[in-house]
Amino acid sequence: MQKILIVEDDIIICGGIKIFLESKGYKADCAYSLADAENALSGSYNLIVLDINLPDGNGLDLCSKLHNERQIPVIFLSANDTDEDMIKGFKAGCDDYIAKPFSTELLNQRIMAVLRRAGQNKENDLFQYKDMSVDFRKMQVYINNTLVKLSVTEYKLLELLIKNMGQVLTRETIIERIWDCDENFIDGNTLNVHIRRLRQKLEPDGKNPQYIRTVFGIGYTYGD
Repeated sequence: MQKILIVEDDIIICGGIKIFLESKGYKADCAYSLADAENALSGSYNLIVLDINLPDGNGLDLCSKLHNERQIPVIFLSANDTDEDMIKGFKAGCDDYIAKPFSTELLNQRIMAVLRRAGQNKENDLFQYKDMSVDFRKMQVYINNTLVKLSVTEYKLLELLIKNMGQVLTRETIIERIWDCDENFIDGNTLNVHIRRLRQKLEPDGKNPQYIRTVFGIGYTYGD
């Protein structure tokens, strides 16, 4: 799973970005100052979303340091939105620059593009959530590091839900994506059967599922 550090002194903005990125399958941490960021960077991150105006210094300085020492991709997210501000950001070594206010989906697309250029956004990366990990390249699913045997359709259903984590997929959408695309027209009971089998294999408590959740009257979602 890709790890992203968000360096932003506005707690609400930072928390909102964190929630959004984790809904997209990233692991995200917040830092509210340069000091917080320096402490967090004792760990490993694939990318940093960085504000420029921080309470204890300037994000440009941190970007320059990272560019020279660690080569971690940086995306500036700043209210400083003039051409001159952006040029300073790129001279400091950033990989992209987004002006506030911003679209979270635009941020997501920019992150994917930067990681792709950095050679880090590969399908064989492990997805990790609670006790479940998934190797998309090998099409393997593990619970507590134990391989779980799924049918091809069960795996496709799980992968669809994971890759839309944070979104509610309607029953009609799932049926269309998993079955109708192959011109295998089915009724809703087939989906019910596959959801039940997946839960039996994956969920520690089928009555209180933590992975595949039902949104009554609409469909299903993955995770919290």
